[in-house]
Amino acid sequence: MNKKRQSFDTSAKDDLESRLNDINRRHGRDVNGKQSDEIKKPDNAGMANGMRIASEFVSSIIVGAAIGYGIDWIFGVSPFAMILFMMLGFVAGILNVIRITKQM
Repeated sequence: MNKKRQSFDTSAKDDLESRLNDINRRHGRDVNGKQSDEIKKPDNAGMANGMRIASEFVSSIIVGAAIGYGIDWIFGVSPFAMILFMMLGFVAGILNVIRITKQM
């Protein structure tokens, strides 16, 4: 059988090579034996903001519950003050989340 060989298109190879070099440069990898100066590091700002929001929300509920527990223990009105102050802590936590997200 006679199989015809397709001619190898060098422009497609050059295009692929240039695209691969561009990707490697953007990721800070070695391109053609040279180390790229622009090493991209992942941006963790979103994760840091999420952790801040979550910790402030949870801590406001815990602080409200602790204050309510203390009032219950002092005045002996268990569990009414704890429930009330836990709800106030929840509301304060939501207001903190809204305040933080407006600043972003």
